[in-house]
Amino acid sequence: MIQKTLLATLIVAAITGCTVGPDYQGAPEVADKTLAAGRLPHDARAEPAAPPVAQWWHGLGDTQLDALVSQALAHSPTLAEAEARLRQSRAGLASEQAAGRPKMSANATMLRMRSPDVSQFTGGEGGGGGRGPLSLYLADFDASWEVDLFGGTRRAIEAADASAGASAAQLADAQVQLAAEVVQAYVDLRDRQQRLALVDASSELEQQVLELTRQRRSRGVASELQLEQVITQADTTRSQRLPLQAQIVESLDQLAMLCGLEPGELDTRLKSPESLPNVPAQVPLADPSALLKARPDIRAAERQLASANAQIGEKTADWFPKLSLYGDLGFSAGDPGHLARKDNATWLAVPRLTWNALDFGRVKASVEGAEAGRDIALAQYRGTVLDALRDADSALARYGHQRENVVLLRGIQASAERAAELTRQRYRAGTASTLDWLDAERTRFDAQQNRVSGDAQLLKDFAALHKSLGLGWEG
Repeated sequence: MIQKTLLATLIVAAITGCTVGPDYQGAPEVADKTLAAGRLPHDARAEPAAPPVAQWWHGLGDTQLDALVSQALAHSPTLAEAEARLRQSRAGLASEQAAGRPKMSANATMLRMRSPDVSQFTGGEGGGGGRGPLSLYLADFDASWEVDLFGGTRRAIEAADASAGASAAQLADAQVQLAAEVVQAYVDLRDRQQRLALVDASSELEQQVLELTRQRRSRGVASELQLEQVITQADTTRSQRLPLQAQIVESLDQLAMLCGLEPGELDTRLKSPESLPNVPAQVPLADPSALLKARPDIRAAERQLASANAQIGEKTADWFPKLSLYGDLGFSAGDPGHLARKDNATWLAVPRLTWNALDFGRVKASVEGAEAGRDIALAQYRGTVLDALRDADSALARYGHQRENVVLLRGIQASAERAAELTRQRYRAGTASTLDWLDAERTRFDAQQNRVSGDAQLLKDFAALHKSLGLGWEG
């Protein structure tokens, strides 16, 4: 009795306690000085600490933009693909988990047969044509289980679970990328529409100047050279319309594609020019380095590293013997009502031990391949972290400098508008020439264009900043 108990204990210990291969110790530290400091080299923010908002684009205060981002997150083919990959990886995990459990099957069979007439072969007389039809009913139940002695199945489940986690993080990363792309495409659209409106306003003013110059030329007050200069400037301004119109169509089509719509479906909805969204006065980024650690692409790379590490143990388990248990319980009777009788039952129990001791290096090669896969995943993880740090640091620097640039551009615009108004007053009073007026208007027009472009770039840098910190995803 003691020996049986000891044997059972050893079997249970072997089944539950032995898992070959390296245990995953977590991702290595990469750029730990930067991440531990809680700041990036160019993190010059002065805003108070505050928790980030997942839907950061709501801070721009544009309801049309909010609706576009929501539509993109709901209908984008890119997200649909990422979601399908997540379901696929979770199905793979469920398959690996099921592989570690016993397999059971059942079948039932009815046989109906008639034996041949053998009298012609034995010399008998009065052959009866053989025995009449016979019926036989069979029911069979069998079960099998491959005992996970050395943890190969457990490592396979561990690898599949990590792969599912990587797919979930990749879905979140796709949401981050998509939200930022929609915001940037929307800003491009409004930027181009505003600049087109400025071109039209400037062109209308220049047409008025052109008519006035022609009248003065007919009276001999203006020269032919002055008239040609005005015509050249008016035509130059009008030439900017066609490229901007083409770019507006491109922006509309890009937004439609991001939202999972056909080209042209957003034209009616967005064709009316609107002002650019307003950038918040403060950007609440409590701890950029902490946000980076939760950045979806970093989490995906870490989960891929964990999966690759578990695959080493899965391959290493092939070095060792495999124990399979097989059992069968069957019933047979000539009458289906007698199948459940004890004397019609047969059973079979078979333990089977297999060991591929001579494989000519196949297992060794597969283990080395898995180790190389782990090293590849490790290098990719390091590269992903460093790239994320570079991306975030550059985005913070660009955003901070662009905010300063926008202040300068708005000051330049205000000065150019004052100068244009003063020149216009002097022209009406006869103390400034037509060319002076046109030069002042051209300067004002350029300053307005630059200010609009600067505001648009600030908004795109705002979106790039949130994208670089991995914001914009929800579970």
